[in-house]
Amino acid sequence: MLRLRLICGVMLVLLTACTDRSYSPTFPAALNVGTPKTVFAATNRDQLPDGTFGAERAEGYSLLELTVSIPPEHTPGSLKFGYRNPDPVTEFTMAGRKKFESDAAFGTRLQQELAKFPPKERDITVFVHGFNSTQAETAFRAAQLTHDIDVPGATVIYSWPSKGRPLGYAYDGDSVLFARDGLEQLLRKLRVAGAGRVVVVAHSMGGLLTMETLRQIEIQTPGWTSRNLGGVVLMSPDLDIDVFKTQMRRFRTVPQPFLIFVSRKDNVLTLSQRLRGLDGRERLGNLDNIEELSSLPVEIIDTTAFADEAESQHFVTATSPALLALLNGARETADTFADDPERLQAILPGQIVIRENAVKVALTGRPADNR
Repeated sequence: MLRLRLICGVMLVLLTACTDRSYSPTFPAALNVGTPKTVFAATNRDQLPDGTFGAERAEGYSLLELTVSIPPEHTPGSLKFGYRNPDPVTEFTMAGRKKFESDAAFGTRLQQELAKFPPKERDITVFVHGFNSTQAETAFRAAQLTHDIDVPGATVIYSWPSKGRPLGYAYDGDSVLFARDGLEQLLRKLRVAGAGRVVVVAHSMGGLLTMETLRQIEIQTPGWTSRNLGGVVLMSPDLDIDVFKTQMRRFRTVPQPFLIFVSRKDNVLTLSQRLRGLDGRERLGNLDNIEELSSLPVEIIDTTAFADEAESQHFVTATSPALLALLNGARETADTFADDPERLQAILPGQIVIRENAVKVALTGRPADNR
């Protein structure tokens, strides 16, 4: 069985490597059939001659507005896109790209987007992608996730220079360290943009980037994160548990809520363990013994029960229809998260749709310990 899984994994890597993911064209006509979603972007990727942003690292810092067309046939948890030849009826499509010439222009446009929402919903969700992601894929994923959970306010992606290749793991690991200053610059910029709250949502290796960035902010400006962030969410973080603990020690006060989505069936994190020679040592995202974090003011949400029916076992939160149905609005049926409903309500607004065959999310509340 192990050999079969290894063969299947190698075939998947080879098939993915054969797909040209470097370019996603802009099709404004996609909006004739799809639903528009504005996704702002900050990136330190190098800009290519065709105007898109690739995998190389740039010293500069670009601010963008991307318009994603969500296909009418989209179902929650599914993310389909066609790269060079998208079908707007069935696939997420890039419908617009605009580069801002100044920070002021970016800030003005962001405030215009926030003004579309009631005052209490003028939040900014910052999505930090993980390993093996292109800029277009990141925009599509952020659009899909915020659309499926019905997250109000503005969506911003931080697009760090991932190689966008299955065999680019080492390059991406170095890019995480390269990208820390850019993410800090973005977070400080957004906090003065007039948003009610800024919530950071990071996936996979993006969890390492987020924690390293917040750590360096805390070293420079102790207490900044709790004063200026309305929450932190780590989804399937590809992060060593000991490293995470040392990062957390730097916080004067840990921003709340602080949620960590984990799954013991995360096949990518299992591979990450093996690549690092850590077969018997878990990553933070596939943590089994939550007592290891019992002293920290964090909430652990175990999504293992949803992994088998999710489109991606490494991103259960975004690709499990049943889990998305539960997360789609934690306001009206907060009793599902009985341990501490206010924390989840604060970060996932709306109402939960309870289905008879849905499995409850295992939410383990931890008392705040703001040492």
